[in-house]
Amino acid sequence: MLKQIANELKKHAPFTFLGATTGIIIMAAVVFTDVPSEISHTLFYILHPLHVILSALVTTAMYKRYSKGKVWEVILIGYAGSIGIATLSDIVIPYLGGSLLGIKIGFHLGFIEKWWLVNPLALAGIAIGYWKPTTKVPHAGHVLLSTWASLFYFTAFGAANWMPLLPFVLLFLFLAVWIPCCTSDIVFPLLFTSLQKVPPSRN
Repeated sequence: MLKQIANELKKHAPFTFLGATTGIIIMAAVVFTDVPSEISHTLFYILHPLHVILSALVTTAMYKRYSKGKVWEVILIGYAGSIGIATLSDIVIPYLGGSLLGIKIGFHLGFIEKWWLVNPLALAGIAIGYWKPTTKVPHAGHVLLSTWASLFYFTAFGAANWMPLLPFVLLFLFLAVWIPCCTSDIVFPLLFTSLQKVPPSRN
């Protein structure tokens, strides 16, 4: 299992870095065009829920594919793996990154503040993953959505002179996506499967 996890993290690092780079390009454009924080706020609350639904879909599909868990177990794992890890990726790590960089940045929990939007989408993702378990294409979309959601968390809830900080933001975007997304899509559901054999890589 540990070897498989290490291989998956290594395999996903280049694509994750590419996604983080696209985030930095978008962030530079936001800074240069002086996009209001209200727009970043709106974009965050579009991208974060979309991230949640894809995360729920992939986590649920992976667990469903390699286990014989009961429906309530599938729902619980799909919800925890999507809400918990998407919150870590899109909110907690950007918040901690901003704090470490000395940026005044707010802390906002999407599944509480926008519970009527985020939680139903998590359940929708679980339902899709349960009835049509697929993982490969949603995982790629999951990585990009997570990158962009993390990016707009910075610009929606933080205020700073971003240009000198872009290299550091790139690092935090990479970390915010690389470990949490692979954990959500691969490690987390497999920890609860009843099979001893670790499934082969999906990519």
